Amino acid sequence: QFEDDILAICLNMLDINPKHLRDQNRDCSRRNDPVYIGRVVSAMVNCNDEDRGVLFGRWDNRYEDGMSPMAWIGSVDILKRWKKFGCQPVKYGQCWVFAAVACTVLRCLGIPSRVVTNYNSAHDTNANLTIDRYVNEKGQQERYSWDKIWNFHCWVESWMARPDLAAGYDGWQALDPTPQEKSEGVYCCGPAPVKAIKEGDMLLKYDIPFIFAEVNADVVYWVVQGDGMQKQSIRSSDVGKYISTKSVGRDGREDITHNYKYPEGSEEERAVFEKAEHQRKSIGEEDEGLHLRIKVSEGANKGSDFDVFAVVNNNTDEERVCRVTLCARVTSHNGTLGPQCGLTDPVDIDVEPRAEKRVPLRILYEEYRDKLTQDNLIKVVALLNDHQTGDVIVAVRDIYVENPPIKIRILGEPRQNRKLVAEISLVNPLAVPLNGCVFVVEGTGLTKGQFVKELEEPVEPQAEAKFRMDLMPRLSGLQKLMVDFESDQLTGVKGYRNVIIAPQPM
Repeated sequence: QFEDDILAICLNMLDINPKHLRDQNRDCSRRNDPVYIGRVVSAMVNCNDEDRGVLFGRWDNRYEDGMSPMAWIGSVDILKRWKKFGCQPVKYGQCWVFAAVACTVLRCLGIPSRVVTNYNSAHDTNANLTIDRYVNEKGQQERYSWDKIWNFHCWVESWMARPDLAAGYDGWQALDPTPQEKSEGVYCCGPAPVKAIKEGDMLLKYDIPFIFAEVNADVVYWVVQGDGMQKQSIRSSDVGKYISTKSVGRDGREDITHNYKYPEGSEEERAVFEKAEHQRKSIGEEDEGLHLRIKVSEGANKGSDFDVFAVVNNNTDEERVCRVTLCARVTSHNGTLGPQCGLTDPVDIDVEPRAEKRVPLRILYEEYRDKLTQDNLIKVVALLNDHQTGDVIVAVRDIYVENPPIKIRILGEPRQNRKLVAEISLVNPLAVPLNGCVFVVEGTGLTKGQFVKELEEPVEPQAEAKFRMDLMPRLSGLQKLMVDFESDQLTGVKGYRNVIIAPQPM
C-alpha cells in the first residue's frame, strides 16, 4: 500500500504538469515518452513556474517557516507532505534535495535514474563559457559577478533512448530540477545526452550549453591593483571536478568525470572546446615557474581552530622572490560569499630553486563561529605576486568544517520481525550548550516512517546526547538507518548505519 501511494503521488505530477510542456493534443501516449516525462519531472520538482511544483528553493539560510534543506533525510517525506497539503510547495530545497526527489519520482515511473554530484560546478549566466572573478591585492572580492562557481551541484542522470536525435545519443541523460535558468520558457533542464556534453555537441536538445559550461568553463581571476590596473590569472582546470555518483552495491563514490569530459589538457579536450566555439587560453599556473596551492591542516572541525597554508613551489633553477597573501571568507555551496574570517598581511618570501615554502593562516573558531552558514564552508584565496616576472597567480580552495559524528550502535541480533534496539549518540564539540536538540531517525523496513526524539535538556559542552529506540525490521537484507540532528548551534548533522537483517526462520 505504501509503494502504491508513492506511485500515485508521482503519477499526479504528470496530470498537473506545467501548461508550457503539455502536449496540445493531450495525446496520452506521451506518458510513455521518457524524454517528455523527464522534462515534466524536472519542471515539477521545483515550483518556480507557479505550477504547483513540489519544492520551494531557498539559499539565504532563513528557513524558520519550513524545513532547512540540510535537515531532510529522505524524499518520501517530502512527497507525502506535498500531497497532504494539496500540492502546495514544500519548504525548502536546494540542489541535492531537488535531485533526490526527482530521482525518486523517475524511478517510481520506471525510468532508471541516479543522482550525480559535480564539484566546482560553474553557473554561466551569459553563456560565454567563462566565469569572471574580481579580487584586490589582498585576495578579497572586488566586485560582484552574476556568474558563480558552486562548491558542488547535484542533478540526475536517467537512462533512456533518444529517438528525437540522431543515432548514438541513447543512454545516460542529464536532468536538472534545480531552478537556475529557463529552458524553452520553463524552469527545467534536460534531458541532455551525456555523450553530447562530452563531445561539445551544443546544438542538440536539451540545454547542452548550460550543462557543458557547468563542467568545462574557464575561471578568469582579474586582480584589481591599487592603481586600477588589472591582471589575469586564468585557471582552466578548476571547473568540473570529481563528477560522482553512488557506486552500485556499495556506499563508495564512483567517479564518472570521464563520461562528461576528456582529460584536462588533452588533445581531445582542446578539440571539443574548439567545437564548442570557445578558444582555450594557455595562460595559467601550469606555465609559470612558480606553482601555488592551498593545503589544510588536520582538525578542521566545528568548534576548533585550524591552519591553512599557501604552498609555493619553485620549479625553476633560480631563486625566486614573491609576495603572498591569504584571505578567508565564509561561503555558501552556491558560491555566495559571506563575511571575512581570516586575513594575513602580505609577506615577501624567497623560494630556493626546486624548493617549497609555506605561508600559514590560522582560522579561529571565534572568528567563524557566528558567520558560518549551514553549509559549513570557508573559501580561502591565496594571491601570489612574482617579483621577477610581474605575474599574478591565484589559488582558491573551499574548506568544509566538519560536524561531529553521530554514532549508531545496534544492540541485539538483527532478524526479520524481531525487535531490535538502536543506540544513537552525539558529543557536543562546542564551548556552549546546545539547545532545542532534536534527532530524526528513518530507515526503510526498519521504522514506520520517521521517529522524532526531542531532548528535554540542553547538551552541555563536551557532553554526550544519547537515546535508545526500538526497531522492528520488516524486510530482510541490507537496510539503512538514517539519522539527522538539529539544534540552535549545530544543524544538518547526518549519520547512517548499514544493518543486515537476517530472514525470518521458516
